[in-house]
Amino acid sequence: MEKSIASTSQKKRKSKIGTFFGTIGSEFKEIGTTFTQGTWFTRISYLVPGLGQILRGQFARGIMFLLVEAGLLFYIFGIGMPYLEDFGTLGTKGSGYNDLGVITYGDNSFFILLYGLLAITAIFLVILVWRINLKQNKKTDDLLRQGRTVPTNMQDLHSLIDSNFDKTLLALPVLGIFVFTVLPIIFMICVAFTNYDMDHTPPGKLFTWVGLDNFKEIFHFGGTGFGSTFFKVLAWTLVWAFFATFLNYFLGLAMAMLINKKGIKFKKMWRTILIMTIAVPQFVSLLYVGKMFAADGLVNTYLIKWGWISKAIPFWTNPTYAQILIIVINLWIGIPYLVLIATGLLMNIPADLYESAKIDGATNFQMFFKITLPYMLFVTGPFLLTQFIGNINNFNVIYLLTQGQPLSTKLSNNAGYTDLLVTWLYKMTVNSSNYKMAAVIGIMVFVVVAVISLIVYNMMPSVKDEEGFQ
Repeated sequence: MEKSIASTSQKKRKSKIGTFFGTIGSEFKEIGTTFTQGTWFTRISYLVPGLGQILRGQFARGIMFLLVEAGLLFYIFGIGMPYLEDFGTLGTKGSGYNDLGVITYGDNSFFILLYGLLAITAIFLVILVWRINLKQNKKTDDLLRQGRTVPTNMQDLHSLIDSNFDKTLLALPVLGIFVFTVLPIIFMICVAFTNYDMDHTPPGKLFTWVGLDNFKEIFHFGGTGFGSTFFKVLAWTLVWAFFATFLNYFLGLAMAMLINKKGIKFKKMWRTILIMTIAVPQFVSLLYVGKMFAADGLVNTYLIKWGWISKAIPFWTNPTYAQILIIVINLWIGIPYLVLIATGLLMNIPADLYESAKIDGATNFQMFFKITLPYMLFVTGPFLLTQFIGNINNFNVIYLLTQGQPLSTKLSNNAGYTDLLVTWLYKMTVNSSNYKMAAVIGIMVFVVVAVISLIVYNMMPSVKDEEGFQ
């Protein structure tokens, strides 16, 4: 049985690989076929994209292709080429001062990396636009062979607000996603393979490629090295995410069930109070609560005044106390959201399920574990996963309460006992200018989040069997 499953999975992998290379092969084959069977207008477009459409009279479409290709080529050869030439070294001569004290400008590794990436992207876009242009010409040739009319300029322009309106709407969002999301991610990945840090900050000093050296450092476990600190922070990050997600979930569910229970008075008032706690900005409330539990804060002051303790409790200086307190404070922040969500979902559970269970003699405890909880987990499974991933990257709660403190000599690179990977990354970038290792941490966070998301998401009953809960 196990051999059969392994054989099936291996065949699927081979099938996917075969499909990938088959698609590439069919693309090259179609390019050749389009040239041999196409008209002269199509063949001209191989050399000058858009020219074929212009000669056919499709000026709007042709000029668009021509301008896009011309703009990309202008950037590549007019602006990007010098940066591409230095892309392999990221510069050889930094800025400095000559004998007369006048500044002399040299290379800038940051700009070389950034504009070099833009030039490489422009090259891929040139190929993509060229390929789209060929497909458009092939489509036009096919229409003419079938005796059908070719769309006019006005029809092309009108299609942008009609049949192709979706493309018109998506153009700016896609461009924004590329500029503000995709490009920074690619840049960050590249930085992870350089020695970009405080000692190699352009324009005065250059940074260069170092291969996998930074990744080797993260897996070095000797003493208080970077690797040891990374995995300690990772462990606390996962512990925090687990408790911050599931404690909020189950306590919020319990509170929602309590408010919904028959006989509870002033239900609207309790829900209003919860909404009011959500309305208070987290920034204000977290800073205030952080001050309350300080050594000279409100809590310690009154506990000493009432004679309950003789000296201040080290809420924020003791690692264990700090970690527990953060989780408890997060309950106050997260439970109201869960109560509101759970309240609506609990009202949607069919009442006949409970009635049938009562007839069969089920207790409240049994009805909760056999009806309520399975239904809630089925419906809110993806939400739980989203919350867990969000808590891994929960910057506000940790940084506004403790800034990652308390610090320790057992942790390197300014990491603290309450630091999550995301807050440690922030401190490493802003305080230490250690961009190379911050980029490595960013990649590792992505790997951890991606692995957890893919495994858990595909195991969820609500994903595998959407109609499963009856």
